[in-house]
Amino acid sequence: MLTTSTAAQRVHDLRAELRRQGLDAFIVPRADEHQGEYVPPHASRLAWVSGFTGSAGAAVVFLDRAAVFVDGRYTLQAQTQVDAALFEQRHLIQQPPHRWLAEQTRRGMRVGFDPWLHTASDAEKLREAVEAAGGTLVAVEENPLDRVWADQPDPPLAPIVPHPDALAGRTSAEKRAAVAGDLKKEHFGAAVISAPDSIAWLLNVRGGDVSRSPLPLSFAILHADGALQWFVDERKLKAEFGDVRVAPRDAFLPALDALKGQRVRVDSATGAFAIHARLMAAGAVVRSGVDPCALPKAAKNPVEVEGARAAHRRDAVAMCKFLAWISREGPKGELGEIAASDRLEAFRRESPEFRDLSFDTISGAGSNGAIVHYHSTPQTERKLTPGELYLVDSGAQYPDGTTDITRTVAIGMPPAEAREHFTLVLQGHIALARAVFPKGTGGIQLDALARRPLWERGKDYDHGTGHGVGSYLGVHEGPQRIAKLHNSVALQVGMICSNEPGYYKTGAYGIRIENLVVVKSVEVSGAENEMLGFETLTLVPIDRALVVRESLTDEEASWLNAYHARVRAEIGPLLDAQTRAWLDAATEAI
Repeated sequence: MLTTSTAAQRVHDLRAELRRQGLDAFIVPRADEHQGEYVPPHASRLAWVSGFTGSAGAAVVFLDRAAVFVDGRYTLQAQTQVDAALFEQRHLIQQPPHRWLAEQTRRGMRVGFDPWLHTASDAEKLREAVEAAGGTLVAVEENPLDRVWADQPDPPLAPIVPHPDALAGRTSAEKRAAVAGDLKKEHFGAAVISAPDSIAWLLNVRGGDVSRSPLPLSFAILHADGALQWFVDERKLKAEFGDVRVAPRDAFLPALDALKGQRVRVDSATGAFAIHARLMAAGAVVRSGVDPCALPKAAKNPVEVEGARAAHRRDAVAMCKFLAWISREGPKGELGEIAASDRLEAFRRESPEFRDLSFDTISGAGSNGAIVHYHSTPQTERKLTPGELYLVDSGAQYPDGTTDITRTVAIGMPPAEAREHFTLVLQGHIALARAVFPKGTGGIQLDALARRPLWERGKDYDHGTGHGVGSYLGVHEGPQRIAKLHNSVALQVGMICSNEPGYYKTGAYGIRIENLVVVKSVEVSGAENEMLGFETLTLVPIDRALVVRESLTDEEASWLNAYHARVRAEIGPLLDAQTRAWLDAATEAI
């Protein structure tokens, strides 16, 4: 955590550099050149200048004031990490940076931005806001923050390794031919691919350039004839990659110039403004759209779905050992959050297939559980205390799948109010898990199912209900999601999503129940449309001590009992005797 003096010095140094470059303000997003959720250390600019370490946010630094922008998941975290004397705190969604800029910019001001760290659509919003106030938006050639970050780490050089076709389900050549065929049908000459997970999926490779996700950072150009140019630091390559044309990262911009006169697709979500600007200057016809790899990557093939099932069974063994251990050690009142998360990682590491965590474990006891994306530190951690709740959100990376699970458990006797709220969350979870819907339905249409029990009691949660999950890729994967926010992407067979409603009472406790589900075809008698539903992949008990049976309908109780029976049948034989005894008790019918 940044000290007050260090944070103040960094902001002072940045402002001095802004003056040197003739700028009145500078925008610092939490982003790298690929617009990914997880950024490598050398690109962690927002954390360096403000102290905020969440996975989404931004800052705007003027010469006389500054603000940091975070969404509802990180409100409490930002309050503890960011010095309020240096940065005002704003809501990333309700008052985004471009609106605040419109309010703060004065006529004649020059507002700088790094063209590699913003998409073209983001840059356009910023330009409109700044110009409406009489200012000028300036694409900087040198990032002023990088100029004053004296000990900025070097870009990562993790080895790139092949991902076996037997786990991928399709060869890279097959994928490239299919995606290129789609480009040709839509009359594109090429697509620029800048999302690391798309390139990893397309080439059947994995790497380690960012934390917790096996991704190599690189750029690619896929041509409509199936040819692919891959721009990557060749020091990372530890194998030959067939007919892929490999070129140094420095060759990427000149290669864009060669697309003059062609219709080129650039992903609106991950394509940096610098890419758009270079293509436009070269005379290409640029069309923003969805990354052509996004949908085929999200709709897992049968091999990937079976791999996900295997990964979740493996992960369930570790989770059951952990929850059984928590049931013994938690009530003693001596176990801290960090020791608990370390123990969970140790259980996962017992599997030979374990590669890494899929994200930093959220281990929140009592009031810390109310911080949606809480990260334990020696300064903030609490002991697991009898009479309180403990929330643990975690996951792992295995070669055949990526897991993500949240369990909330009672330490000792839980408060009555917490049981009531837990049951509401469980009812929402069950409603989504049982959903049957016609093909073409989007996640936004299903989101209310999970929220309805809470809404009926005047409560809600400030995060999405479900995100996509990759296949030994990112734990957060688009383009699908289940959330209030508009998303036109329909759910398709093979898509893996989370089902994670929650409730958070500031200063008291947090509740979240998260399983991963995969979209499947469902037979419905008399159906006039193709119907879909969910298969639950996660196989770990839900704490029965927190369930108010009288509040459940018979159908809800039957779902929970059937789920627990399945957990007992599939995971029980894989456990040691002590953990098996715990599981038998934890999955008894209610």
